[in-house]
Formats: sequence, structure tokens, C-alpha cells
Amino acid sequence: MPDPAVFSILVVIAFVAGFISSIAGAGGVLTLPALLWAGLPPITALATNKLQSTLGTLSSTWNFFRKGHLDLKPLLPSMVTALLGSSLGTWTVQQVGNELLSKLIPLLLIAIGLYFLVSPRITDEHREARLTPLQFAFTAAPLMGFYGGFFGPGMGSIFPFLMVWLMGYGLRKATAQTKAMVLSVNGVSATIFIIGGHVVWPLAIAMSLAQIVGARLGSNLVISRGATLVQPVIIAVTLIVALKLLVLP
Repeated sequence: MPDPAVFSILVVIAFVAGFISSIAGAGGVLTLPALLWAGLPPITALATNKLQSTLGTLSSTWNFFRKGHLDLKPLLPSMVTALLGSSLGTWTVQQVGNELLSKLIPLLLIAIGLYFLVSPRITDEHREARLTPLQFAFTAAPLMGFYGGFFGPGMGSIFPFLMVWLMGYGLRKATAQTKAMVLSVNGVSATIFIIGGHVVWPLAIAMSLAQIVGARLGSNLVISRGATLVQPVIIAVTLIVALKLLVLP
């Protein structure tokens, strides 16, 4: 368990991450490196991050649903296949062990940072779909589910990009639909981590409450400009922390 000062810093970061994630996704890019910085073993950090992130996503998902921006029916096949992918990813990461994860996580963080650096800006315009909802459910959804269960940071930004590119959604709809997908992936992953006994409960609960407040505020500000403002911050934090983990493991 981190000392009180570090504990408080992690709670503040969780609030910021909840706010950012509900607008642009990728709140886990802030919270997971912070948990690793606080000294938690990689699997414990992944588990604690997954639980607090799940509850934050639940808050923003409910807000989108309550305001009529979330249509669950066409998402159901994708939610099922993403859930299966998440289960496999979470089981796999628990077999990898902390030593290999300590080497793998910085590389994954660098990859995510580079993704945000080169990814195109997503607008709110609807485009022609390249895949039907069912085709998306059996291609992109399970792969993203596996990634979410195995690692996770950046999933909330990659999913909207895929929905715009493959399904023709505009930013607002893609962001709302993504919340339900991420909630499905993170929910099953968090459950498996809980069963495995990897969650630091006091920290997870405190960070969850901060995530919920941040996510509620951020989900009311989902506009394309929000993602543009947040993206440079995510890139900088991700690459700095990843390089720190590589140089000072």
C-alpha cells in the first residue's frame, strides 16, 4: 500500500484520468504508469487499474445512455466477442508473470504513445461503413477485447477510431458506443483479477470514486476539440513514463 502522500496523488490522477477518458479515452495511460511509479507490482497495478477504470467507465456510460446517445442493440454481438477476448487476455497476462511484464509494459506504453502521435484527428462527420456490425463483432471487437484484458491503456481511444474508420460513425456516436464496449471488456477483466486476488482494495475504491466524478464531468463535454486538447498531454506522459521504466526499472 502506498504512503498517504502517494495515495493522495494517485486519487487526483484518477480524477483527471476519468475526465480525460470520458472525452478522449486513454485514461489508463495516466493511471497505470502512476500505479507502477507508486511501486505496485505489474500484475497488481493492472488489476487495481482495471477495477477503478471500470467504475469510472460505468459512470460515463450511464450518462451517455441517460441522455440518449448510446444505442446498445447493434453493439450486443461486439460486446459478447469483446468479452470473450478480454477473458482470454486477462488469463494470459496472469500467466506471463511480473518479471516479463516489467520489460513488456514500457514497450507497450511507447507503442500507445506513438499511436496517439500519428493517429488522425477524428471528426463528428458520419462516413460510409466498411464493415457491418456483425463483421465488426468477429474481427476488431475480439482483438480489442484481448488487448483490453491483457493491457488496456489507450483502448478507449482506439475503439472510437476503429468505429469511425470501419463502421462510419461520427465522433460523438463512436465515443458513446465505445463506453459500452470498454465497460464490457474492463468489467470481465476486473472480475477475473478480483477472483485472482490481485486488487489493492483501499486504493482501488478511492481511485474509483475519483474516476466516477471525473468521468461524469468529462462525459458532458464530449466534443471533437476536447480530444485535440488532451491528446498531446497523453503522448507526453506516456512516453516519459515508459522511458523512465526502461531506464530505471
